[in-house]
Amino acid sequence: MARRIAAGAAYGGGGVGLVGAAAVGLLLAEVRMARRHVGNGGSDRVPTADGVYGWGSPGSREAEGGGTYGIPGEPPLRLTLLGDSTAAGQGVHRSGQTPGALLASGLAAVAERPVVLQNVALPGAQSDDLDRQVTLVLSAPLPVPDVCVIMIGANDVTHRMPPTRSVRHLSAAVRRLRTAGAEVVVGTCPDLGTIEPVQQPLRWLARRASRQLAAAQTIGVVAQGGRTVSLGDLLGPEFEANPRELFGPDNYHPSAEGYATAAMAILPTVCAVLGLWPAEEERPDVSRREGFLPVARAAAEAAAEAGTEVTAAMPTGPRGPWALLKRRRRRRVPEAESAAPSA
Repeated sequence: MARRIAAGAAYGGGGVGLVGAAAVGLLLAEVRMARRHVGNGGSDRVPTADGVYGWGSPGSREAEGGGTYGIPGEPPLRLTLLGDSTAAGQGVHRSGQTPGALLASGLAAVAERPVVLQNVALPGAQSDDLDRQVTLVLSAPLPVPDVCVIMIGANDVTHRMPPTRSVRHLSAAVRRLRTAGAEVVVGTCPDLGTIEPVQQPLRWLARRASRQLAAAQTIGVVAQGGRTVSLGDLLGPEFEANPRELFGPDNYHPSAEGYATAAMAILPTVCAVLGLWPAEEERPDVSRREGFLPVARAAAEAAAEAGTEVTAAMPTGPRGPWALLKRRRRRRVPEAESAAPSA
């Protein structure tokens, strides 16, 4: 199914239905019930986290008259987040709790260089908003980001955007960013089947739709030269086991602990695409069930196991393109300090 969705997106095909018409009546009743509980008690305010992180890194300094920071002879790394409310950090109260701030702080600690964070994510955004966000990033009077992190897909499922259309928009965004010279890491659609107020069979259908879209996103992103990280943990097993700790007050967006969990899953891949990880860790580790697989199979396995990374490996193989599937060890992200305002 994921391969059909991705193929339809690549060749302009129509939507692939994820839910049969016979279930519509029951689903609509359960959706109305879930909406009474989801979204209540939260805040629409999203903390602003843009700025420079890693000001305390060894050798960091303020450039004379420039208002930017960096190690002498080395410009700061530039990290940009795009996507929906999850990428923006909705559901927490402090900027340092947002995924962008957590990733910027973690990247600065690993690179021992300051990191300039720009976040253009929009709460409520679907994949068709990525074109606007990418244009905003590439038209800014700033250098092209070193790495862009995209977190998108949940609203596509809840608003029933045809998955072929969803993947087509995401693939186009990744292609534009890669063509401009940025590395791209995509956190795929989270598992919506673990939102606490959602009951069966809507829970099962939401999980199925989420995983199908996540797998199709992986196929599309890898084809454009990006990497993906499964975000099942964002609303996945850890959230299901600890909903009071990992969900925010609105029962939908993650809490500070939830965003930290997601950032820990994404940070190793962000560091890897920038060449900051040891070379030996880039080789597949058989003990962690890593290896080369046809891209469709790798995408399906990643969608079912949160925190799994997929990246392009070989352009052709016995069953089409192949990919490297890695289960990286998560790295604890340091608590983000207040960012220095960027120029």
